[in-house]
Amino acid sequence: MTPTPALPRILVIDDDVHFSQVLCRSLERQGFTARPAHNSSAALATQADFQPQWATLDLRMAQESGLTLIPQLLQQQPEIKIVMLTGYASIATAVEAIKLGAHNYLHKPATLQELLAAFKDDNGQSAETSAEHAQVMSVDQLEWEHIQRVLNENDGNVSATARALNMHRRTLQRKLQKYAPR
Repeated sequence: MTPTPALPRILVIDDDVHFSQVLCRSLERQGFTARPAHNSSAALATQADFQPQWATLDLRMAQESGLTLIPQLLQQQPEIKIVMLTGYASIATAVEAIKLGAHNYLHKPATLQELLAAFKDDNGQSAETSAEHAQVMSVDQLEWEHIQRVLNENDGNVSATARALNMHRRTLQRKLQKYAPR
């Protein structure tokens, strides 16, 4: 009887402490070994000590971008698979993350099964096949995410956000009164 191969070790890099703890616990229930890191320096230190095969990386962490961390993680460990997770999905950041060496890119909230599939998409199924099963964001969802990002950048100031979006303030207020699109 051949021994079953050990499941990959996973580094969870996210500045949201609660999210990273919940994700680590969920991964551990599935048999993985997971460790959290809440900023880039902690991520690099944990990576050097833990030697994970996989890493999840948040795009926006406090005052830093996860995009700048991708080359550093790969320099320290070239074979690591990185999946970028973000609540601020855009085509531009997805392309940039892949160019920098990320293995995949997921929009939050992603299920645990979607996350694990994002790591495994080259083992047994092509990227085209996994893309067919991925949930594509609608134009309304992309617009909502963009508005929320700009609103956040303007500290919740609706007038400043409307100016930044080149949109009438009342139009923006109507859009904000609606629920986030599904």
